[in-house]
Formats: sequence, C-alpha cells, structure tokens
Amino acid sequence: MAVPELHRYTLDNGLRVVLAPDASAPVVGVSVHYDVGFRSEPEGRTGFAHLFEHLMFQGSESLEKLAHFRHVQGAGGTFNGSTHPDYTDYFEVLPSAALERALFLEADRMRAPKLTEENLANQIDVVKEEIRLNVLNRPYGGFPWILLPPVLYSTFPNAHNGYGDFTDLEQASLEDCAAFFDTYYAPANAVLTIAGDFTVEQARELIEKHFGDVPARPKPQRPSFAEPPPSGEVRGTETDPHAPLPALAIGYRMPDPINELDGYLAHLVLAALLTDGDGARLQQRLVHREPIVNDINAGAGLFGPFEARDPDTFVITAIHSPEVTPERILAAVDAELDELAANPPGEQELAKVTARWTSGLHSEHDRLVSRTLALGSFELLYGDASLVYGLADRIAGVAATDVAAAAKALRPDSRAVLVIQPSQEGSQ
Repeated sequence: MAVPELHRYTLDNGLRVVLAPDASAPVVGVSVHYDVGFRSEPEGRTGFAHLFEHLMFQGSESLEKLAHFRHVQGAGGTFNGSTHPDYTDYFEVLPSAALERALFLEADRMRAPKLTEENLANQIDVVKEEIRLNVLNRPYGGFPWILLPPVLYSTFPNAHNGYGDFTDLEQASLEDCAAFFDTYYAPANAVLTIAGDFTVEQARELIEKHFGDVPARPKPQRPSFAEPPPSGEVRGTETDPHAPLPALAIGYRMPDPINELDGYLAHLVLAALLTDGDGARLQQRLVHREPIVNDINAGAGLFGPFEARDPDTFVITAIHSPEVTPERILAAVDAELDELAANPPGEQELAKVTARWTSGLHSEHDRLVSRTLALGSFELLYGDASLVYGLADRIAGVAATDVAAAAKALRPDSRAVLVIQPSQEGSQ
C-alpha cells in the first residue's frame, strides 16, 4: 500500500496542522490534540484534566450548552473526546460536506469554552458518577491503571489517580479552570488533524478562516516527568470489595517510547509472545499446562501503546484462585522471561506475532477515526505524524535478539508487584 500524502504546517498563532487527504469515501475526520493529560494536572487536583475534557463540551464563545452535540449529530456525524497521560483529544467524523462545521466547532471552543459555576458543578457530578460506574462499583475497576502506578512510581505526576479523588474534584474552582485553559489550551500547545475526503487548498482556507484569529498564547514549558526505576522489588496490596478472585499485576519500566522507539517496539512484541492467543508462552504455561491462573495478559503501556511519553509501563496481570500464591505466579513469569532472554524466539513464532501486529495496525488505520487520532497523537508526541505509516514495517523488523533483550530487561529486582485481595463478600 502506498504511503498516503501528508501536509504539515504551522499557523501564525502556533497551531500545528496535519492534513491527510483520502478521497476513497465521502467522510472526514477532524481532531484536536492538546499537549496536556493526567501527568500535567496540579497536585491536589487529581482528575482535573479529565474534568476539563468534559467542560469543553458544555458550550463555547458562540454556542450554548449541548449545541456542539446538536450540530455534529445534525450533520450525520459522531464525536467524542478522551484524556490520556500526556494529551487530551477531541474529534468528529462527519460527511465531507460538513468539514467547515467541525472546524468552526473546534475553533470556537479553542477560543473560549463556556466556563460557568453551573457547568462546573454539573460536570463534577458527571465525572463522579463515571468513577462510581467504572471504578468503585466494578470488579477490578482500578486494576491496574489506577492502583499500580503508586506502587511503581514515586512522583505525583506518575503515581497519582488520573481519574480523580472525589475531594479534589469537589474543590475545583472556576479560577482553576480558567488558569488550566489559559496555560494548556493555547493554539501553540495543540495539533489540528484532518483526514479523509477534502482538498488541501479547501482545508487550508477553512483552517485560516476559523483558527487563524484564535489569539496566540505562550506554549507552556513541559517539565520532565523522569524518575529512576525501582532499585528493588516494591509491593502493594489492595482490597477489591467486588472482585470474585485474587489478582496480581507486575509493573516494569519500559524504554523511552519517544527516544528509544525500537526498544519500545521490542517490548510490544514481547507482550504478544507472552500472552496474545492460546499459543502464547504464558497462556500455554499458566492457563493450560500447570494451570495456575484463570486469565493472564501482558501489555506495553498502562493505557496501551503509543499513549504516553517517558516513563511508560510494561504490565503483566493475572487473575487466579485463592489457593495460588503470588510467589508461584511470579516464579513462573520469571522463568519464562529467563528462557526468552537465554533462547530468543524462533523465526516462525516471531513472524506469527509481528504479522498479527502489522495486520492489526493496517486494519486499525483503515478506520478513519483511528487514523485521524493516530496522526494527531504522533505529531504531538513524536513531532512526526508520518511515523504512523512506518510503524508496521518497524514492528516487522523487530529481531529475535531484540525480544530477548527486552525479556532480559524485565528484572525481578526492579519492578512493582500489586496484589488484589477480594473481600469476604466479593469472594463468596
């Protein structure tokens, strides 16, 4: 498949633009990525980045509350937003004739969202209910993405709960919101992406029309969130009142996703070798041969791959019966990693995994919304949206020795172990 044409440029106010024309279907995807996520929220304001994402849908300079929803759905489109460790995104997918509508909507709230006491109070309640549904009242709700970071990491940006503490959320003020918007929602701190059925000339005219007069503000200086990996094994224990069985999460530090991308990709392939499919090594050993776990998974990134800058986390999770100790699972995992480190995977095993990965990437980027969001996030995180189109080849190029090196790097003397214990009620 030929690499699609990309056009990248920057407006006078600092807004970076990525254009990816594709006339194969009469639809367009529009996204705006802001360089702010969980890790940038101020101490004492856990969950603020996610709360602010909600506020961005509550009206803007020219539009009343819920108008954004009505204008997109009225054009036959869909929309959403999401908060990640290092960015927040907003997007629409619409018929191509409605491109200008999407650009107007995004520019209008980039210029000035409607921040009111009523909207703030309403959205605090909405976020609290979301936390109740997704975390507090669900088995394994915070496992592992909320509960593992404070075991593996020691600094507030890396360790805190990005979904938010109720007390912190309730104390958020309009002054906090205004300061957050002024600091992080500047055009120079954002990337606008358009993919799909449009002409570059048409898009450039519409972007200048709607975004060109958004006032420039300084781009915030992004601090380093680096911290050293654990100098030994660190452990934590949590009780889950809804969990029917005990669970275990093992967290390791990964290579820098941005500056050590090939090492990072080797960890992606390693995760697939360990748990992706019935033939994977940990699946075979721990689910089928021994068996000592009900379910086991490995993954690069707490939220999935390519979601964060450094530091990022390699995670192995298992759900197991009460009769099985964490030590027994850890010993089996260590044995498999040692085996891979000493004896790199064979050509056929590796080819099966990399083929599955590359096929999945091609399939994902066939979906317009996924392609639009990937281009925007890679432009923001890596400074190069075109990396999206080279990922499949780079993963296919991961060698057996690279996977062995990744396995060797996951050391028992530098990891976090989180134990989830069911309450008596949950385990009955």
